Amino acid sequence: MIFKAVGETRPYPEHPFKGRREWATLAPCQVRLDQLTTTQRMLDLATLFGEEATFYDDIFPHVVKWEGRLYLEEGVHRALRSALQHRPVMYARILDLDDGSGASGE
Repeated sequence: MIFKAVGETRPYPEHPFKGRREWATLAPCQVRLDQLTTTQRMLDLATLFGEEATFYDDIFPHVVKWEGRLYLEEGVHRALRSALQHRPVMYARILDLDDGSGASGE
């Protein structure tokens, strides 16, 4: 299995990180794909295989840590690309809701 679990919703509370500017304040760090729970079940293959998939977005996936679990909020296509290249880890920005500060605790 690529991910720890495949979810359909965001089970964590609403957070203030809405756009690229807020997420860019978090330094990217490595995360194992098998520790991630996705927050979306469906994926658009055009997004997965598009050459410019990250052109207008943050190049790092967005992960939310809540109650000790890591949720892949945005960037499923990047995670799958990593898995297809036989890489068990990728770099992501992690918003840690467990510590209250919003900084990555990884």
